[in-house]
Amino acid sequence: MVPTSKRPRQPVVAVTGAASGLGREVLAKLVTSADFRRVVAIDEERGDVQEATWRVIDVRDPLLANRISDIDVLVHLAGDYAVDSDPAERRAYNLRAAQTVLTACAAARVRRVVLVTSAMVYGAAPDNEVPLPEDAPVAAEPDTGVVGDFLEIESLVRRSLRSHPGLEVTVLRPAAVVGPGVDTVITRHFESPRLLTVKGCSPHWQFCHIDDLVSALELAARGLVSGVVAVGCDGWLEQEQVEELSGIRSLELPAGLTFGTAQRLHRLGITPAPATDLHYVVYPWVVDCAALREAGWKPSWTNEAAFEQLLELRANRTTVVGRRLPVKEATLTAAGATVAVIGTAAIVRQVRKKRRG
Repeated sequence: MVPTSKRPRQPVVAVTGAASGLGREVLAKLVTSADFRRVVAIDEERGDVQEATWRVIDVRDPLLANRISDIDVLVHLAGDYAVDSDPAERRAYNLRAAQTVLTACAAARVRRVVLVTSAMVYGAAPDNEVPLPEDAPVAAEPDTGVVGDFLEIESLVRRSLRSHPGLEVTVLRPAAVVGPGVDTVITRHFESPRLLTVKGCSPHWQFCHIDDLVSALELAARGLVSGVVAVGCDGWLEQEQVEELSGIRSLELPAGLTFGTAQRLHRLGITPAPATDLHYVVYPWVVDCAALREAGWKPSWTNEAAFEQLLELRANRTTVVGRRLPVKEATLTAAGATVAVIGTAAIVRQVRKKRRG
């Protein structure tokens, strides 16, 4: 009798940050998948996805390794990337969380870790190739903004891979994420009364709908893609298309005035966001999603459809000097800096006009 081959044991997958946001969306997707034997949810509080096995713990807790000893794949989505978070506290949380998760996974012999950074790590520059290949150099400027967090997290990943060669780590780098509940410097850019452009350079806009990010994360959890993986809609939108779809006119200013003003606002403490954040709304950083495409993945959203939903979700919101609401400690984001730059430019023009008069 010829022995029948046994089907490989289905893995147990865990999701951190599973109670809310992207973590909850991924958890809800994974519990419906037949590719996993069990789905474990990890967060500081229990969420509402009943089909998962909940383990309540802070991912920064050194005892995390004890709670994931039965896990084969871990998708790390616990992080603080809120626009208005204190920069120092945000970075401390994000780095401690990533470091603890990577160390715990190595100690617990977790086979695969999946995490999300951003295509922002490639940097936004006027001479960027469009689109950028996934193996393009990481050229973003280290700063105090969210991009700096992503760069530090990817540095932790590289160190972890050297220290723990048996650990497989997949890093997803999405384009500008949009969708319900998403609030970033990019989405707030389109809440401004005018769209800032820099003289001599036209932005190219590529979005990544949260639905497509979730489906890409599922593929990564299943091991169908690995290494560095870019995620986004096919192609991109030109600035003219964005203006036509949004009905928001652009204002073109010299690069020196734009970034000089934003940097002065940052130095004055008006904004914790560095001037480099503005690069991502005026320069291209489009990515080629080759790894996902080769794995048979296709985005379900087009750039046009994702952008139209972004515009719908920003209804009745206006960002002026970083403020949606009159809160005391409102911070200045890239969108707010855009307005501030426009306002500064108007003042400069008025002063010059009076002097000529």
